Amino acid sequence: MKKQITLLILLVASILNAQEKPQTYSFSLQQAIDHALQNNYSAINAGRDIEASKEKKWETTAMGLPQINAGVNYQNNFVIQKSVIPAEFLGGTPGEFATVAFGTKHNMIANASLSQLIFDGSYIVALQASKTYMKFYQNAKQKTDSEIKEMIINSYGNVLLAEESIKILEKNKASLEKTLFETNETFKNGLIEEENVEQLQITLTSINSTLNYNNRLLELAYKLLKINLGINIDAELKLTDTLDNLTISNLDLAFSKNEFVVTDNINYKMAMNFQEQRQLEYKLEKSKALPSLAANLNFGYNAFNDGFGFFEANQNWFNYSNLGVSLNVPIFSSLARSSRTQQAKIAFDQAKTQLTETEQKLKLQFEKAKSEYEYSIEQYTTSKNSLSLAERIENKQQIKFKEGLSSSFDFTEAQQQLYSKQQDYLQSMVDIINKKATLEKIVNKN
Repeated sequence: MKKQITLLILLVASILNAQEKPQTYSFSLQQAIDHALQNNYSAINAGRDIEASKEKKWETTAMGLPQINAGVNYQNNFVIQKSVIPAEFLGGTPGEFATVAFGTKHNMIANASLSQLIFDGSYIVALQASKTYMKFYQNAKQKTDSEIKEMIINSYGNVLLAEESIKILEKNKASLEKTLFETNETFKNGLIEEENVEQLQITLTSINSTLNYNNRLLELAYKLLKINLGINIDAELKLTDTLDNLTISNLDLAFSKNEFVVTDNINYKMAMNFQEQRQLEYKLEKSKALPSLAANLNFGYNAFNDGFGFFEANQNWFNYSNLGVSLNVPIFSSLARSSRTQQAKIAFDQAKTQLTETEQKLKLQFEKAKSEYEYSIEQYTTSKNSLSLAERIENKQQIKFKEGLSSSFDFTEAQQQLYSKQQDYLQSMVDIINKKATLEKIVNKN
């Protein structure tokens, strides 16, 4: 019995431990993009918008299909309305009036109706508008996906930037601590002045502060990436791509030379979609000048009784039925209809102007993104060469400093220049990745 209890406790403990253990993810950049397109919160809701637009389209379509309704109406006349009639109708004295109650205390009506729209110009326009409505949300989903892709690339790169910065800072810290130790020993032997030690201590303090900041920044960068991926911020996440590999894979000057097709851009498509909506609104207002025709068929039963006996076998039910056709012809609205039509036309003209404006702005955005991407490649080459020079300068100054041929200020200045060039080099790599992503979003490259 004790063994069974022990096994049960171990089983429960293992289940709880499995539930509490955070889920682990491992993504390359492309895998992260694919995951986000399916699980990002905005992407999920954008997909739901498309589903809702499909339902809206069917709702509009159903307006022109047969509509069937049925109902039961029960009325209890606990005080029956009375009227007066000449008394002689009931055998009374001529010239006098008798009070008579018309109706029964209980009555019930059961009815069913069928209605069908035969012609309505606004319904035809509404069907066209429902297609445009759904197309709008499909375009909105595509735009959301494009923005999510760029967002994942940026946040993925920021994590790698923070990680590489920490590695370099830790390497610089280890090198500086070694130099500080050797300098301090030399000072103890009375061979150099104390300010040489103090200057290195100032630099080390600065590195420690920057290192602590980047550690906090890395934690925040990871959490932001997790949110963008649509996973829990407490989950474990490992990135398999490196900053060097991503930089090399995004070095593509030929890509920026491709011709820009503005009609492929999602913002242009949405502006075109907006123009179509305004055009349909204009058509809708014009269609309201056309007549509308509808038909309906009604069928029902009436029952009357002084007591509630509607479900008894001897209860009499009186049926009725009718067929009706309704024609509505707009004739004169004191120019109100014409005014609404003109307003819709103005809105349509505005949408056409906005489309032209969008086209011109997108062309400018492409040129700007293209220029920034090409510049980022130039900066990467420049930063790489500058870093190599800064490393040689710092190394020479370190040798001179140890041999007493250079002051601590000269050595510190060379160190600061090296640290700056290291960060410039890392940032230039991230810029290539990010600027390429911006350019791809504009040209609508999936």
